[in-house]
Parts: sequence; C-alpha cells; structure tokens
Amino acid sequence: MATKSVIWRKSTQCGGSATCVEVGVLEDGLIGTRDTKDGTNGPVLRFEAKTWRSFITNIKSGDFDL
Repeated sequence: MATKSVIWRKSTQCGGSATCVEVGVLEDGLIGTRDTKDGTNGPVLRFEAKTWRSFITNIKSGDFDL
C-alpha cells in the first residue's frame, strides 16, 4: 500500500535526532509506524486503531518502563 499521502508525525521529544519513530493514519484507517532514518523506502508497521490505543494507554500507565 502506498503511504505517500499519509501525514507522518513524530514526537517533539525527538528534537533534531535522525533516529525516531513516525506515526500516521494510513489510507485504510490503520495506524502506521516507521523509522525516520528510512522513512521513504523503509517498512511500515501497521496496527488496528484499537490495538494502537491500547499500546498508548499501556505506555502512559508505565507498563513498559524499564
């Protein structure tokens, strides 16, 4: 699936770093993530919106803190 019309966003925490993750809503409604180092030609991981929301909720609650 083409991802050219997707508006990709990255965290403001990335600053000027070339290494970051971008997130965008894909044409089919899935949530896509990609690495900024290879954003144009690299792979895109796709998640259902429900799965993505659950992931974000777990991050915010500290479930993945090391």
